[in-house]
Amino acid sequence: MKRLFLTISLLLLVVWAFACPVCERNQPKVLSGITHGAGPESRWDYVIVWATVAIVLCTLFFSVKWLVRPGERSGRHIKRFILNNE
Repeated sequence: MKRLFLTISLLLLVVWAFACPVCERNQPKVLSGITHGAGPESRWDYVIVWATVAIVLCTLFFSVKWLVRPGERSGRHIKRFILNNE
């Protein structure tokens, strides 16, 4: 119940994070209404952001993949030593 309340609270806070009218007017059309502050200064800003998005998505994919199916089959793997240590 506590997690649900926290999640709902955080989602409602996101609404207040949208751009104000001045920032919305100054942003490029793609980012209008999403971000505050100065917009991207050059095309390199978009390249940097998309490269970061690609890295994060790859990291997320492999994290979930290796959490679901770790793939350690060896009997001498360190986890076997720790789990079976009596």
